[in-house]
Amino acid sequence: MDLLLLCLLALLAGFIDSVVGGGGLIQLPALFLFLPAPLAASIPAVLGTNKLSSICGTGMAVVQYARRVPIRWRSILPAGLIAFVFSFLGAQTVSLLNAQVLKPLVLGLLVLVALYTFANKDLGNLHAPRLTLQRERQFGLLIGMAIGFYDGFFGPGTGSLLMFLFIGLFGFDFLTASASARVINFATNLSAVLYFAATDNILYRYALPMAACNVLGSLLGTRLAMLKGNRFVRALFLVVVSAMILRFAWEVFAAN
Repeated sequence: MDLLLLCLLALLAGFIDSVVGGGGLIQLPALFLFLPAPLAASIPAVLGTNKLSSICGTGMAVVQYARRVPIRWRSILPAGLIAFVFSFLGAQTVSLLNAQVLKPLVLGLLVLVALYTFANKDLGNLHAPRLTLQRERQFGLLIGMAIGFYDGFFGPGTGSLLMFLFIGLFGFDFLTASASARVINFATNLSAVLYFAATDNILYRYALPMAACNVLGSLLGTRLAMLKGNRFVRALFLVVVSAMILRFAWEVFAAN
């Protein structure tokens, strides 16, 4: 019964994550809640199981978007490669620094993202890249370094922050920003999966069926995103960002 619940929630997480990111809001708490207590007590094993499930859905999203959305590979791919490296470096830094100090900062960033998106009704409706290819590559590498390190070090909100940067800085529409963000997410997740697999911190009995459901959810999400277009992605983006704000606000203020 617990595995069935985890699979259903992995499907929902894959759906949400393929459109705007934020699937970890659903899948990670579900693992802590429904895994047998001795397994849930191992945080690295829970994180590894979550990452393996997630990367399968993210990979499906990249394939689906690449077939129908014009991803600017010459700038996004180098960003993904550097994000892969910096995600690994971020994961190594976790043991040296306290990741919890980032929560108030991330909360503030998400509030600004939500306010800016709410205030600018036309933001992300039109795909109008404003940077040259060279500038896109330069900014893409900087974004890959920062977001890659952050995802390896802490993680929550990565997909939403990526989408906002691609829309606000690059001039992408919501659909293209979502497709581009999934490429970076795949790179950072791959780095994490390799790390957790090498340290034997993946519960394959749970991760593999959850991965299959995550892929199905991702397939449904990308199809619906491309069918409904930018307005649907924008609305879901604001819902997920708002949910993240509530989560971080609870964690920050409840700790005080």
